[in-house]
Amino acid sequence: MSDQPEFDLADGAAEVVIVGGGLAGLFCALKLAPRPVTVITAAPLGEGASTAWAQGGIAAAVAEGDSAESHAADTIAVGAGLVDEAVAYRLAREAGARIHDLLDYGVPFDRDLEGRLAVSREAAHSARRIVHVRGDMAGQAIITALIKAVRETPSIRVLEGYLAEALLTDGDAVIGLQLRKTGADITRPLRVAARAVVLATGGIGHLYAVTTNPTEACGQGLAIAARAGAVIADPEFVQFHPTAIMVGRDPAPLATEALRGEGCTLINGAGERFMPARHPLAELAPRDIVARGVFAEIAAGRGAFLDARTALGARFAEEFPTVYQSCVSAGIDPAQQPIPVAPAAHYHMGGVAVDMQGRTSLRGLWAAGEVSCTGAHGANRLASNSLLEAVVYAARIAEDIGGREFAAPPRRAEPLPALRSAPLSAAQEAELRNTMSAKVGVIRDSDGLAAAVRRFSAMEIAATSTAQLNMAITALLVAAAAWTRRESRGAHCRSDYPNENPTLADRTMTTLADARATAASLGEAAPRGPRTALA
Repeated sequence: MSDQPEFDLADGAAEVVIVGGGLAGLFCALKLAPRPVTVITAAPLGEGASTAWAQGGIAAAVAEGDSAESHAADTIAVGAGLVDEAVAYRLAREAGARIHDLLDYGVPFDRDLEGRLAVSREAAHSARRIVHVRGDMAGQAIITALIKAVRETPSIRVLEGYLAEALLTDGDAVIGLQLRKTGADITRPLRVAARAVVLATGGIGHLYAVTTNPTEACGQGLAIAARAGAVIADPEFVQFHPTAIMVGRDPAPLATEALRGEGCTLINGAGERFMPARHPLAELAPRDIVARGVFAEIAAGRGAFLDARTALGARFAEEFPTVYQSCVSAGIDPAQQPIPVAPAAHYHMGGVAVDMQGRTSLRGLWAAGEVSCTGAHGANRLASNSLLEAVVYAARIAEDIGGREFAAPPRRAEPLPALRSAPLSAAQEAELRNTMSAKVGVIRDSDGLAAAVRRFSAMEIAATSTAQLNMAITALLVAAAAWTRRESRGAHCRSDYPNENPTLADRTMTTLADARATAASLGEAAPRGPRTALA
């Protein structure tokens, strides 16, 4: 044990701590009620979570003629040989119950004239099964309803404006968290004891220069789990949404896949459709294929545009109000003009490895939502399965924790590096994000990945703040796994290994130690000092 201070908060109210205020975190907290729960979020509830930005909706086989088995089969087919089939079938079979939970919490899903849930179709689904709200407003409607429910639940305590910068451990057990008030790099960190910690911190999109994700989606949760020794699964698989709207905004607004489901097409600057030549499903092909098609047109100098003029025209504003407003605010009338688009980092299939109950490899630590990796998505996520996975696993975690009696955690934890919580400088952040986009992006190769691994390793070694350390670690994990996987599979595309290798049809299970070893084998920039050895 260390000589660091005792925990600042060690009362019963902190026995279960959930880190993250998005769909997974809030749903888990509600499902745990009336058990006391503390929800910790860096941004105010409703801000900073990717859930609120989700446009399409939630995939669930709730329509007549559809089935959970068909939904699971589509999920498996898209995942390029790496989907855990048992996970996919259980996920699809629990979808209906979780949709009804959300209805009970007040989510106003669209209904048809007969009062049944209205469903739309998205890419690579064999049926119309996307439950939505006003076309493209599902995410905002869901998070708004859950925030209201959380605020009205007395067993849930919310700490807003606190960043979880490290997990506190005792051997292989997580016993608490180190927090810091956001924007306060000179204050002493707050140490919170917890009998159970649930990570629901979201994804890694902001590590890329072009992304649809909010600033907070920068891999902090993945990094703190990796630093504590957790196993990380499939970090090389990053999904790039093919139709981010390119109007000079960061994050880039999203043109939901549902637009293509309604018949909108992808054209180049000459007005030619380019997806029919690439895949029989054309614009409704799996996301990785469409993203590479868009990328190729841009790389060839022809540009890429989403054309809604024929499919929607004057109906655009009413049926897709979020996308319409994004376009109009940038001077584009999508009813009359094609929308300029490009691939953008959108979703991380990888994450902290978890089992069917959301348990990680560390005792006392669970993970749900995009920070986790359940095996449901494989190498390429099926559209609108992300919100479904978040609620299914949040519910399972609540059930798993709810049935446990926890012993009191130790009063002291193992030591952590002494770092400030200051954010990266603008130059540091730009370098990291540009390196990820250029070398660990839609198309990758050995030389670029090796250079990225060396650079991120050097950034980790030189880190003087927790934000810098955590972002560098997550980037290193992604780049090292991508360098190691010498094939193209799903969202992971290497120009030097353009085909799938049947002998590599296995999920990646790795650790921070493995990523550091890869960096060392490639010749990292400097020897590793004792500070990061303690991380």
